[in-house]
Amino acid sequence: MNMITRILVTGTEGYLGSLLAPELVRQGYEVIGLDTGFYKEREFYRDGGTPPRTLAKDLRHIRIEDLKDVEAVVHMAELSNDPAGQLAPTITYEINHKGSVHLAELARKAGVKRFVYMSSCSVYGISESDYVTEESRVSPQTAYAICKTLVERDVKQLATKGFSPTFMRNATAYGASRRMRFDIVLNNLAGLAWTTREIKMTSDGTPWRPLVHGLDIVRAIIAVLRAPTEAIHNEVFNVGDTSHNYRVREIAEVVGEVFPDCRVSFGAPGQDNRSYRVSFEKIRKHLPGFKCAWDARGGAKQLSDLFKRIDLTKEVFEHRTFTRLKQLEYLIQTQQIDSQFFWTNAARS
Repeated sequence: MNMITRILVTGTEGYLGSLLAPELVRQGYEVIGLDTGFYKEREFYRDGGTPPRTLAKDLRHIRIEDLKDVEAVVHMAELSNDPAGQLAPTITYEINHKGSVHLAELARKAGVKRFVYMSSCSVYGISESDYVTEESRVSPQTAYAICKTLVERDVKQLATKGFSPTFMRNATAYGASRRMRFDIVLNNLAGLAWTTREIKMTSDGTPWRPLVHGLDIVRAIIAVLRAPTEAIHNEVFNVGDTSHNYRVREIAEVVGEVFPDCRVSFGAPGQDNRSYRVSFEKIRKHLPGFKCAWDARGGAKQLSDLFKRIDLTKEVFEHRTFTRLKQLEYLIQTQQIDSQFFWTNAARS
């Protein structure tokens, strides 16, 4: 019988980690967090969740002692999203590929039973087929997506009877988080709708994107942790709902309808040719308890209500902390992190 009680979650101060960790604590798991703290400077809002005890440590510095008595690892702590990955592709490979594989190797040595890896539907890149599945050929277009495919390839080879990796290819996330991100499509459009009353698309919005709410990703992770080993051992799951594949223009239109007095317009066909529709049937079959509770309209409404409650200003919406690339550029520019993305002692120099 599966009895996971002690979990290490990497990236607990990130967009998804700050949703997952308090929910695991609430459900009675013992959670240890690990986060380097790039995005800790500012919270978007406060809530009543209980954050876990968190190791302030770079993924590349983790040691086997940090995994003592840990039964499962949920690994989220990477340089997230395509623009941030392109900022320093070499460092992206060092952290996202080598760092992640090293963590999995240490976890296996430490006797960890399960390793849940946050992959991404961005590995599909460009697809001409109707709906891509976990068996479809991947076509990663960026350093971020390429690293996801490399980690999947290398960690799959580490699987043993006592070490079960699971790879979760999340659709594009959206929704409220105290470590908010405004560099992902629905959240960004919602922020524009609130602060400017206008969504002015520079492209025609025809590419397809699958969306999934952050809280539904949390549900999927918990479903994996609770599932019998045979259901999740060395498996890849697309995380989302097949009915939640949207054209980008549809996302803009939904947000425009939810936010009052918002004008929506579109431009010419864009340069970004990434487009894919994803099938999420496998996760429903393997994890029958999992089902998405949110759709794009519900997520836009959640954000509209939240922005009203906290009185979101343009200054907060545009603050660098909530856009991964801006924050990393700031930390480099101010010499708070060095060329290898390690914290410096800049204040003392």
